[in-house]
Parts: sequence; C-alpha cells; structure tokens
Amino acid sequence: MPLKIYNTLTGEKEVFRSSQGNKVKMFVCGPTVYDSPHLGHARTNVAYDIMARYMKLKGYEVNFIINITDIDDKIYSKAQEVGVSPDAITSKFTREYIESMSALRIDTVTSYEWASKYIDKMINQVAGLHDKGYAYQGGKDIFFDTSKFKEYGALSNQTKVELLLRRLELNAAKRNQSDFVLWRVDKVGDPSWDSPFGRGRPGWHIEDTAITVENFGSQYDIHGGANELIYPHHEAEIAQAEAFTGVKPFVRYWVHTAILNMGGEKMSKSLGNIVTIKEGIKRFGTDVLRLCFASYHYRRKINFLNEDMKKASTANETMRKAAAILKKFAKNKNCDVDYVDRSVLRNLKRYEKRFYSAMDDDFSTHRSVKMMLAFAEEVNMKSNVLG
Repeated sequence: MPLKIYNTLTGEKEVFRSSQGNKVKMFVCGPTVYDSPHLGHARTNVAYDIMARYMKLKGYEVNFIINITDIDDKIYSKAQEVGVSPDAITSKFTREYIESMSALRIDTVTSYEWASKYIDKMINQVAGLHDKGYAYQGGKDIFFDTSKFKEYGALSNQTKVELLLRRLELNAAKRNQSDFVLWRVDKVGDPSWDSPFGRGRPGWHIEDTAITVENFGSQYDIHGGANELIYPHHEAEIAQAEAFTGVKPFVRYWVHTAILNMGGEKMSKSLGNIVTIKEGIKRFGTDVLRLCFASYHYRRKINFLNEDMKKASTANETMRKAAAILKKFAKNKNCDVDYVDRSVLRNLKRYEKRFYSAMDDDFSTHRSVKMMLAFAEEVNMKSNVLG
C-alpha cells in the first residue's frame, strides 16, 4: 500500500511521490529562540520525527531541516528586558532547544539552520522579487505585493475579500493591507545589516524561503509546522518562492500539525500557560510523552491532561513488558518454540500488516498505538498462562 499524506493545499489525502526517487526533502518551521521550548513544540517535533522515521523505514532517504529563527523583535525585546545582548539570548535558548530535541530522542533531523547565516540569500531574493515587479518600496520598507500573485490565499483557503478582512501589521505605506514586509528599516539599537534597500533586517517570512531555496532548490517535498502558521507565514512563503524562482509548486505536500492546548487554550509563551520540555520530561519521561502524543493523530488538537499521561504511562509499561518477553523468547533456545510460532509470532505478522496500513494512511499513529497495545496485552496474557 502506498503512503498517503494529507495535503493542506488541496485538502485531500494524496499518494506520496518524492520529487527525486527515494530521496525526501522535508523542512519544518523551528522556534524563535527567545525562551525555553515547551510541550507544544515537543508535540509538533515528535510528530515530524515519527514521519521521518517511518519514511526511512519504507526505504526513503530523508533530508530533514529545521530552521532556527534568531532574528526577531521578541528576541531583541527579551535581551533589553534582561539586560544582555541578543546573541546571548539566542545562544542560550538555541542550545536549550537542541538539547530538548535530543532528550526527546528526535534524531532524524539532518541539520538545524540559523536564519542569521542566510542574510545574503535573503537580500538576493528581495532584490529579485523587486526586479520582477513583485515587491515595492513603501516608506522605507520593502513589501511583497500580494495583488501580483493570483494564488495568494490558496493554502489558507481564503478569497481576496477574506484576506482584506484579516489585516496584519497595519501600515499606511502598503498598497494592500494583505501585503507583507520583506525588508524593514533599521531600528535604533537592534541588529541590522547593510542592503541595497538601506540598513535594516529581513521580514520573518523571507527567512525560511532563503533557507529552503538555498538547501533544497526551487522545489521540495514536505513543509511542516503547526497549523497556526498556515496564514500568513506559509502563505507568504509560497508567494515569495514561486514568484522568485518561477517554479510551481514550491512545496509538493503541505503537512500541518494541530496545536497543543493547556486548560482549553493554546499552550504559548504569550499566555503563560506553558510546560517546558525539560519540566515535561522530568515529570513524565520521554517514552510517556512520545507515546501520549502518538496516541493522537497529528492533525487532531490535543488538550493536555494528566489523565492522558497516566494512560500513556500504563500503556508504556504494558509495551515494555511485552518487549522484554519477546526478547526472552528470541534468545531462549529452550522456550516453547511451537507456542511462539503458532501464536505470538503469527499474530505479530498480522499486527505488523495492520501497523503499516495505519501508518500509510496519513501517519495514523493513533491507530498504530492501539494495535501495538493490543498485541502487547496479548503477549503478556499468554506468557502469564504459560507461567
């Protein structure tokens, strides 16, 4: 059965076909490094780690990149608040993020790419967009003209009228309020760079486009991130990249995770309702956290509850016990081979087939977890019967 992935752009599950044979290029939006990573980040990154692991299991070579946003107003505000340099802030929280990913056993990432290392690429793309007529100067800033890109709004399924009602960054210098900044003027005291448009720094959206075009070229396979990034961030990425390169589609499969709620609201730093990854691992353990997240489909919103963690903890113990029994069967030459062959191993093949069927259906980990738990319970029960 071929792997099918839900594509946000089309709203359908599509058979996955890599652009380069068995090689997969996957990019996932990473953190803005101004504070500690929390379980919302963990839920998203565990989901893509599972996807990458499964694609590798199916024989794909996965080039998986996560960006580090180290150019942002939040960083500069944090630095000013605590009285240190922006570099001190980004260094501290980048290190904490990568250490948290390691603690979560997210080991499929090929590379982490810092936005600040791609300034020249961003400037080149902004200049190219300006030369092609997709960008203009409004006041001192450079904006992308969304009226020139007719597909703008397709990813978020919005009409031009609906986009006008979702005004972001109100600015009288814009031609259209849906336009977004590509390069902003220098702010006194903030890091900035020289460019043909004046000293300043890039807009948020162009950062990711510069990283992906440089590493993957004009087209790649999977772009991921939480669904709150669909508009305007990912919408803007499509417009920038396709206008700059002339290649469509920029991304073949847009794959978004649902958010993690705490107390009925999105877990976020701005709301102050976060549980850091470090705290989560200390309280529950890596295995339990990963199993809890995998118990939900990646497109389903999770309301973080201690009750879910208790269920995941119990399931984890059940699976660990079954794994130990199976390892013992495999190593013990004196065990009842007839029992193992006719019961446990035969059922293992049946469950394995159903596991692949579930995962091929848009990475349905919730179904896979249920099947693995059912098999583990069967192993544990039959081993107890044997005494």
